[in-house]
Amino acid sequence: MGQTGFDLDWIVSVDDHVIEPPGVWLDRLPRKYHDVAPRIVTEPDGQEFWVYEDRRTVTGGLGAVAGRRPEDITVEGFPYSEMRPGCYDARARLTDMDEAGILASLNFPSIPRFCGQLFWEAKDRELALLCVRAYNDWMIDEWCATAPGRYIPLTIIPLWDPQLAVREIERTAAKGSHSFCFSENFEPLGLPTIHDPGGYWDPVIAAAQANEQVLSIHIGSSSTMYKVASDSPFMANMSLGAIRPAGCMLSWIFSGMLQRFPGTRIALSEGSIGWIPWFLERANQVLNTQKFWVAKGQQYQGSAEGAHAVNRGVDVHAIDVYGDYRRHFYGCFIDDATGLRMLDVIGEDNVMIETDYPHSDTTWPHSIKLAHERLDGLPEDVQYKILRGNAERLYRFTPSEPPEPDPTPGSAGQPRGTN
Repeated sequence: MGQTGFDLDWIVSVDDHVIEPPGVWLDRLPRKYHDVAPRIVTEPDGQEFWVYEDRRTVTGGLGAVAGRRPEDITVEGFPYSEMRPGCYDARARLTDMDEAGILASLNFPSIPRFCGQLFWEAKDRELALLCVRAYNDWMIDEWCATAPGRYIPLTIIPLWDPQLAVREIERTAAKGSHSFCFSENFEPLGLPTIHDPGGYWDPVIAAAQANEQVLSIHIGSSSTMYKVASDSPFMANMSLGAIRPAGCMLSWIFSGMLQRFPGTRIALSEGSIGWIPWFLERANQVLNTQKFWVAKGQQYQGSAEGAHAVNRGVDVHAIDVYGDYRRHFYGCFIDDATGLRMLDVIGEDNVMIETDYPHSDTTWPHSIKLAHERLDGLPEDVQYKILRGNAERLYRFTPSEPPEPDPTPGSAGQPRGTN
């Protein structure tokens, strides 16, 4: 507890991940689908795969490495028996959360991918819709219900049909979900973008606004990774990850959507925050110097890469780059000391912390210790906002009372707050 009465001992993490347990779909779908629904298949050599229709996805890898030393992290698959139970078991996860000072956690899907792309790509849309609903029911009724006040519900939608998506948003909102997954860029997925002249996503955004749903947009939800060049190293490409959330934010700011749907709230999950000031500054410069000819409907005559049509019905004079950012966007970071030094631009009300458990980037089990180091020197009310207050407000989430500290070291880390 801080000197001014703010509880600074706990994090509400807005970006973690669940490795779905094997029974998520088989436990909820009619038996006639059990041979084609998402399920675990174990090969004679012990290798496990998730199988769905004609797709096979190896278990394990970078998404399930919590508790491993950095030198033991692997991109290769390994079975559930070699994972830390907190990856897939809600009760076991609580033990890990307590150890790292994580009071509550919002979890993105793994097998469906970050915005449910797996089911958009499916051949059988009837089954895919059942799979979407089964996942959401499991997330709300089982995973989150295991420990009310410790897990923030996060659902997915059927991307291939906006009207079905609206119904699923309304259904899950009635069950207590306040957020669903959305994509940073739908074009690589083969879907219309938010700039679609036909307004493909308008019903979805209208439903999100009407039901006060946050669009949780995870980096990589376009199923792409930016490449410096076709042969550039993976770590170089991964280090440029901010390009995707920056592009997402700028697309929304200049889309006109925020003027038509002023209740839109967007969390740029795992997007970091240090890039935000520069991109806002540049976007504001572009708006002020280019908006007059754009408003006249003129077309850019430069290189092919820049020759894009003027978006439908966008009143560029109504765009307020800094104001639109502050009203609609929330930057989410794992470890971003640079960004925390620029809160005067980014906004203390627009920043949330995350731990990325059980991915290879995770700060677990030292999450609260690292957070205290990074936030040191900020006013306690600002620290509280970043640690938990902003997340609780945005997701309309009331966490349970914090558990009593356990002085016993955990099996993979030390007690929270220690070296």
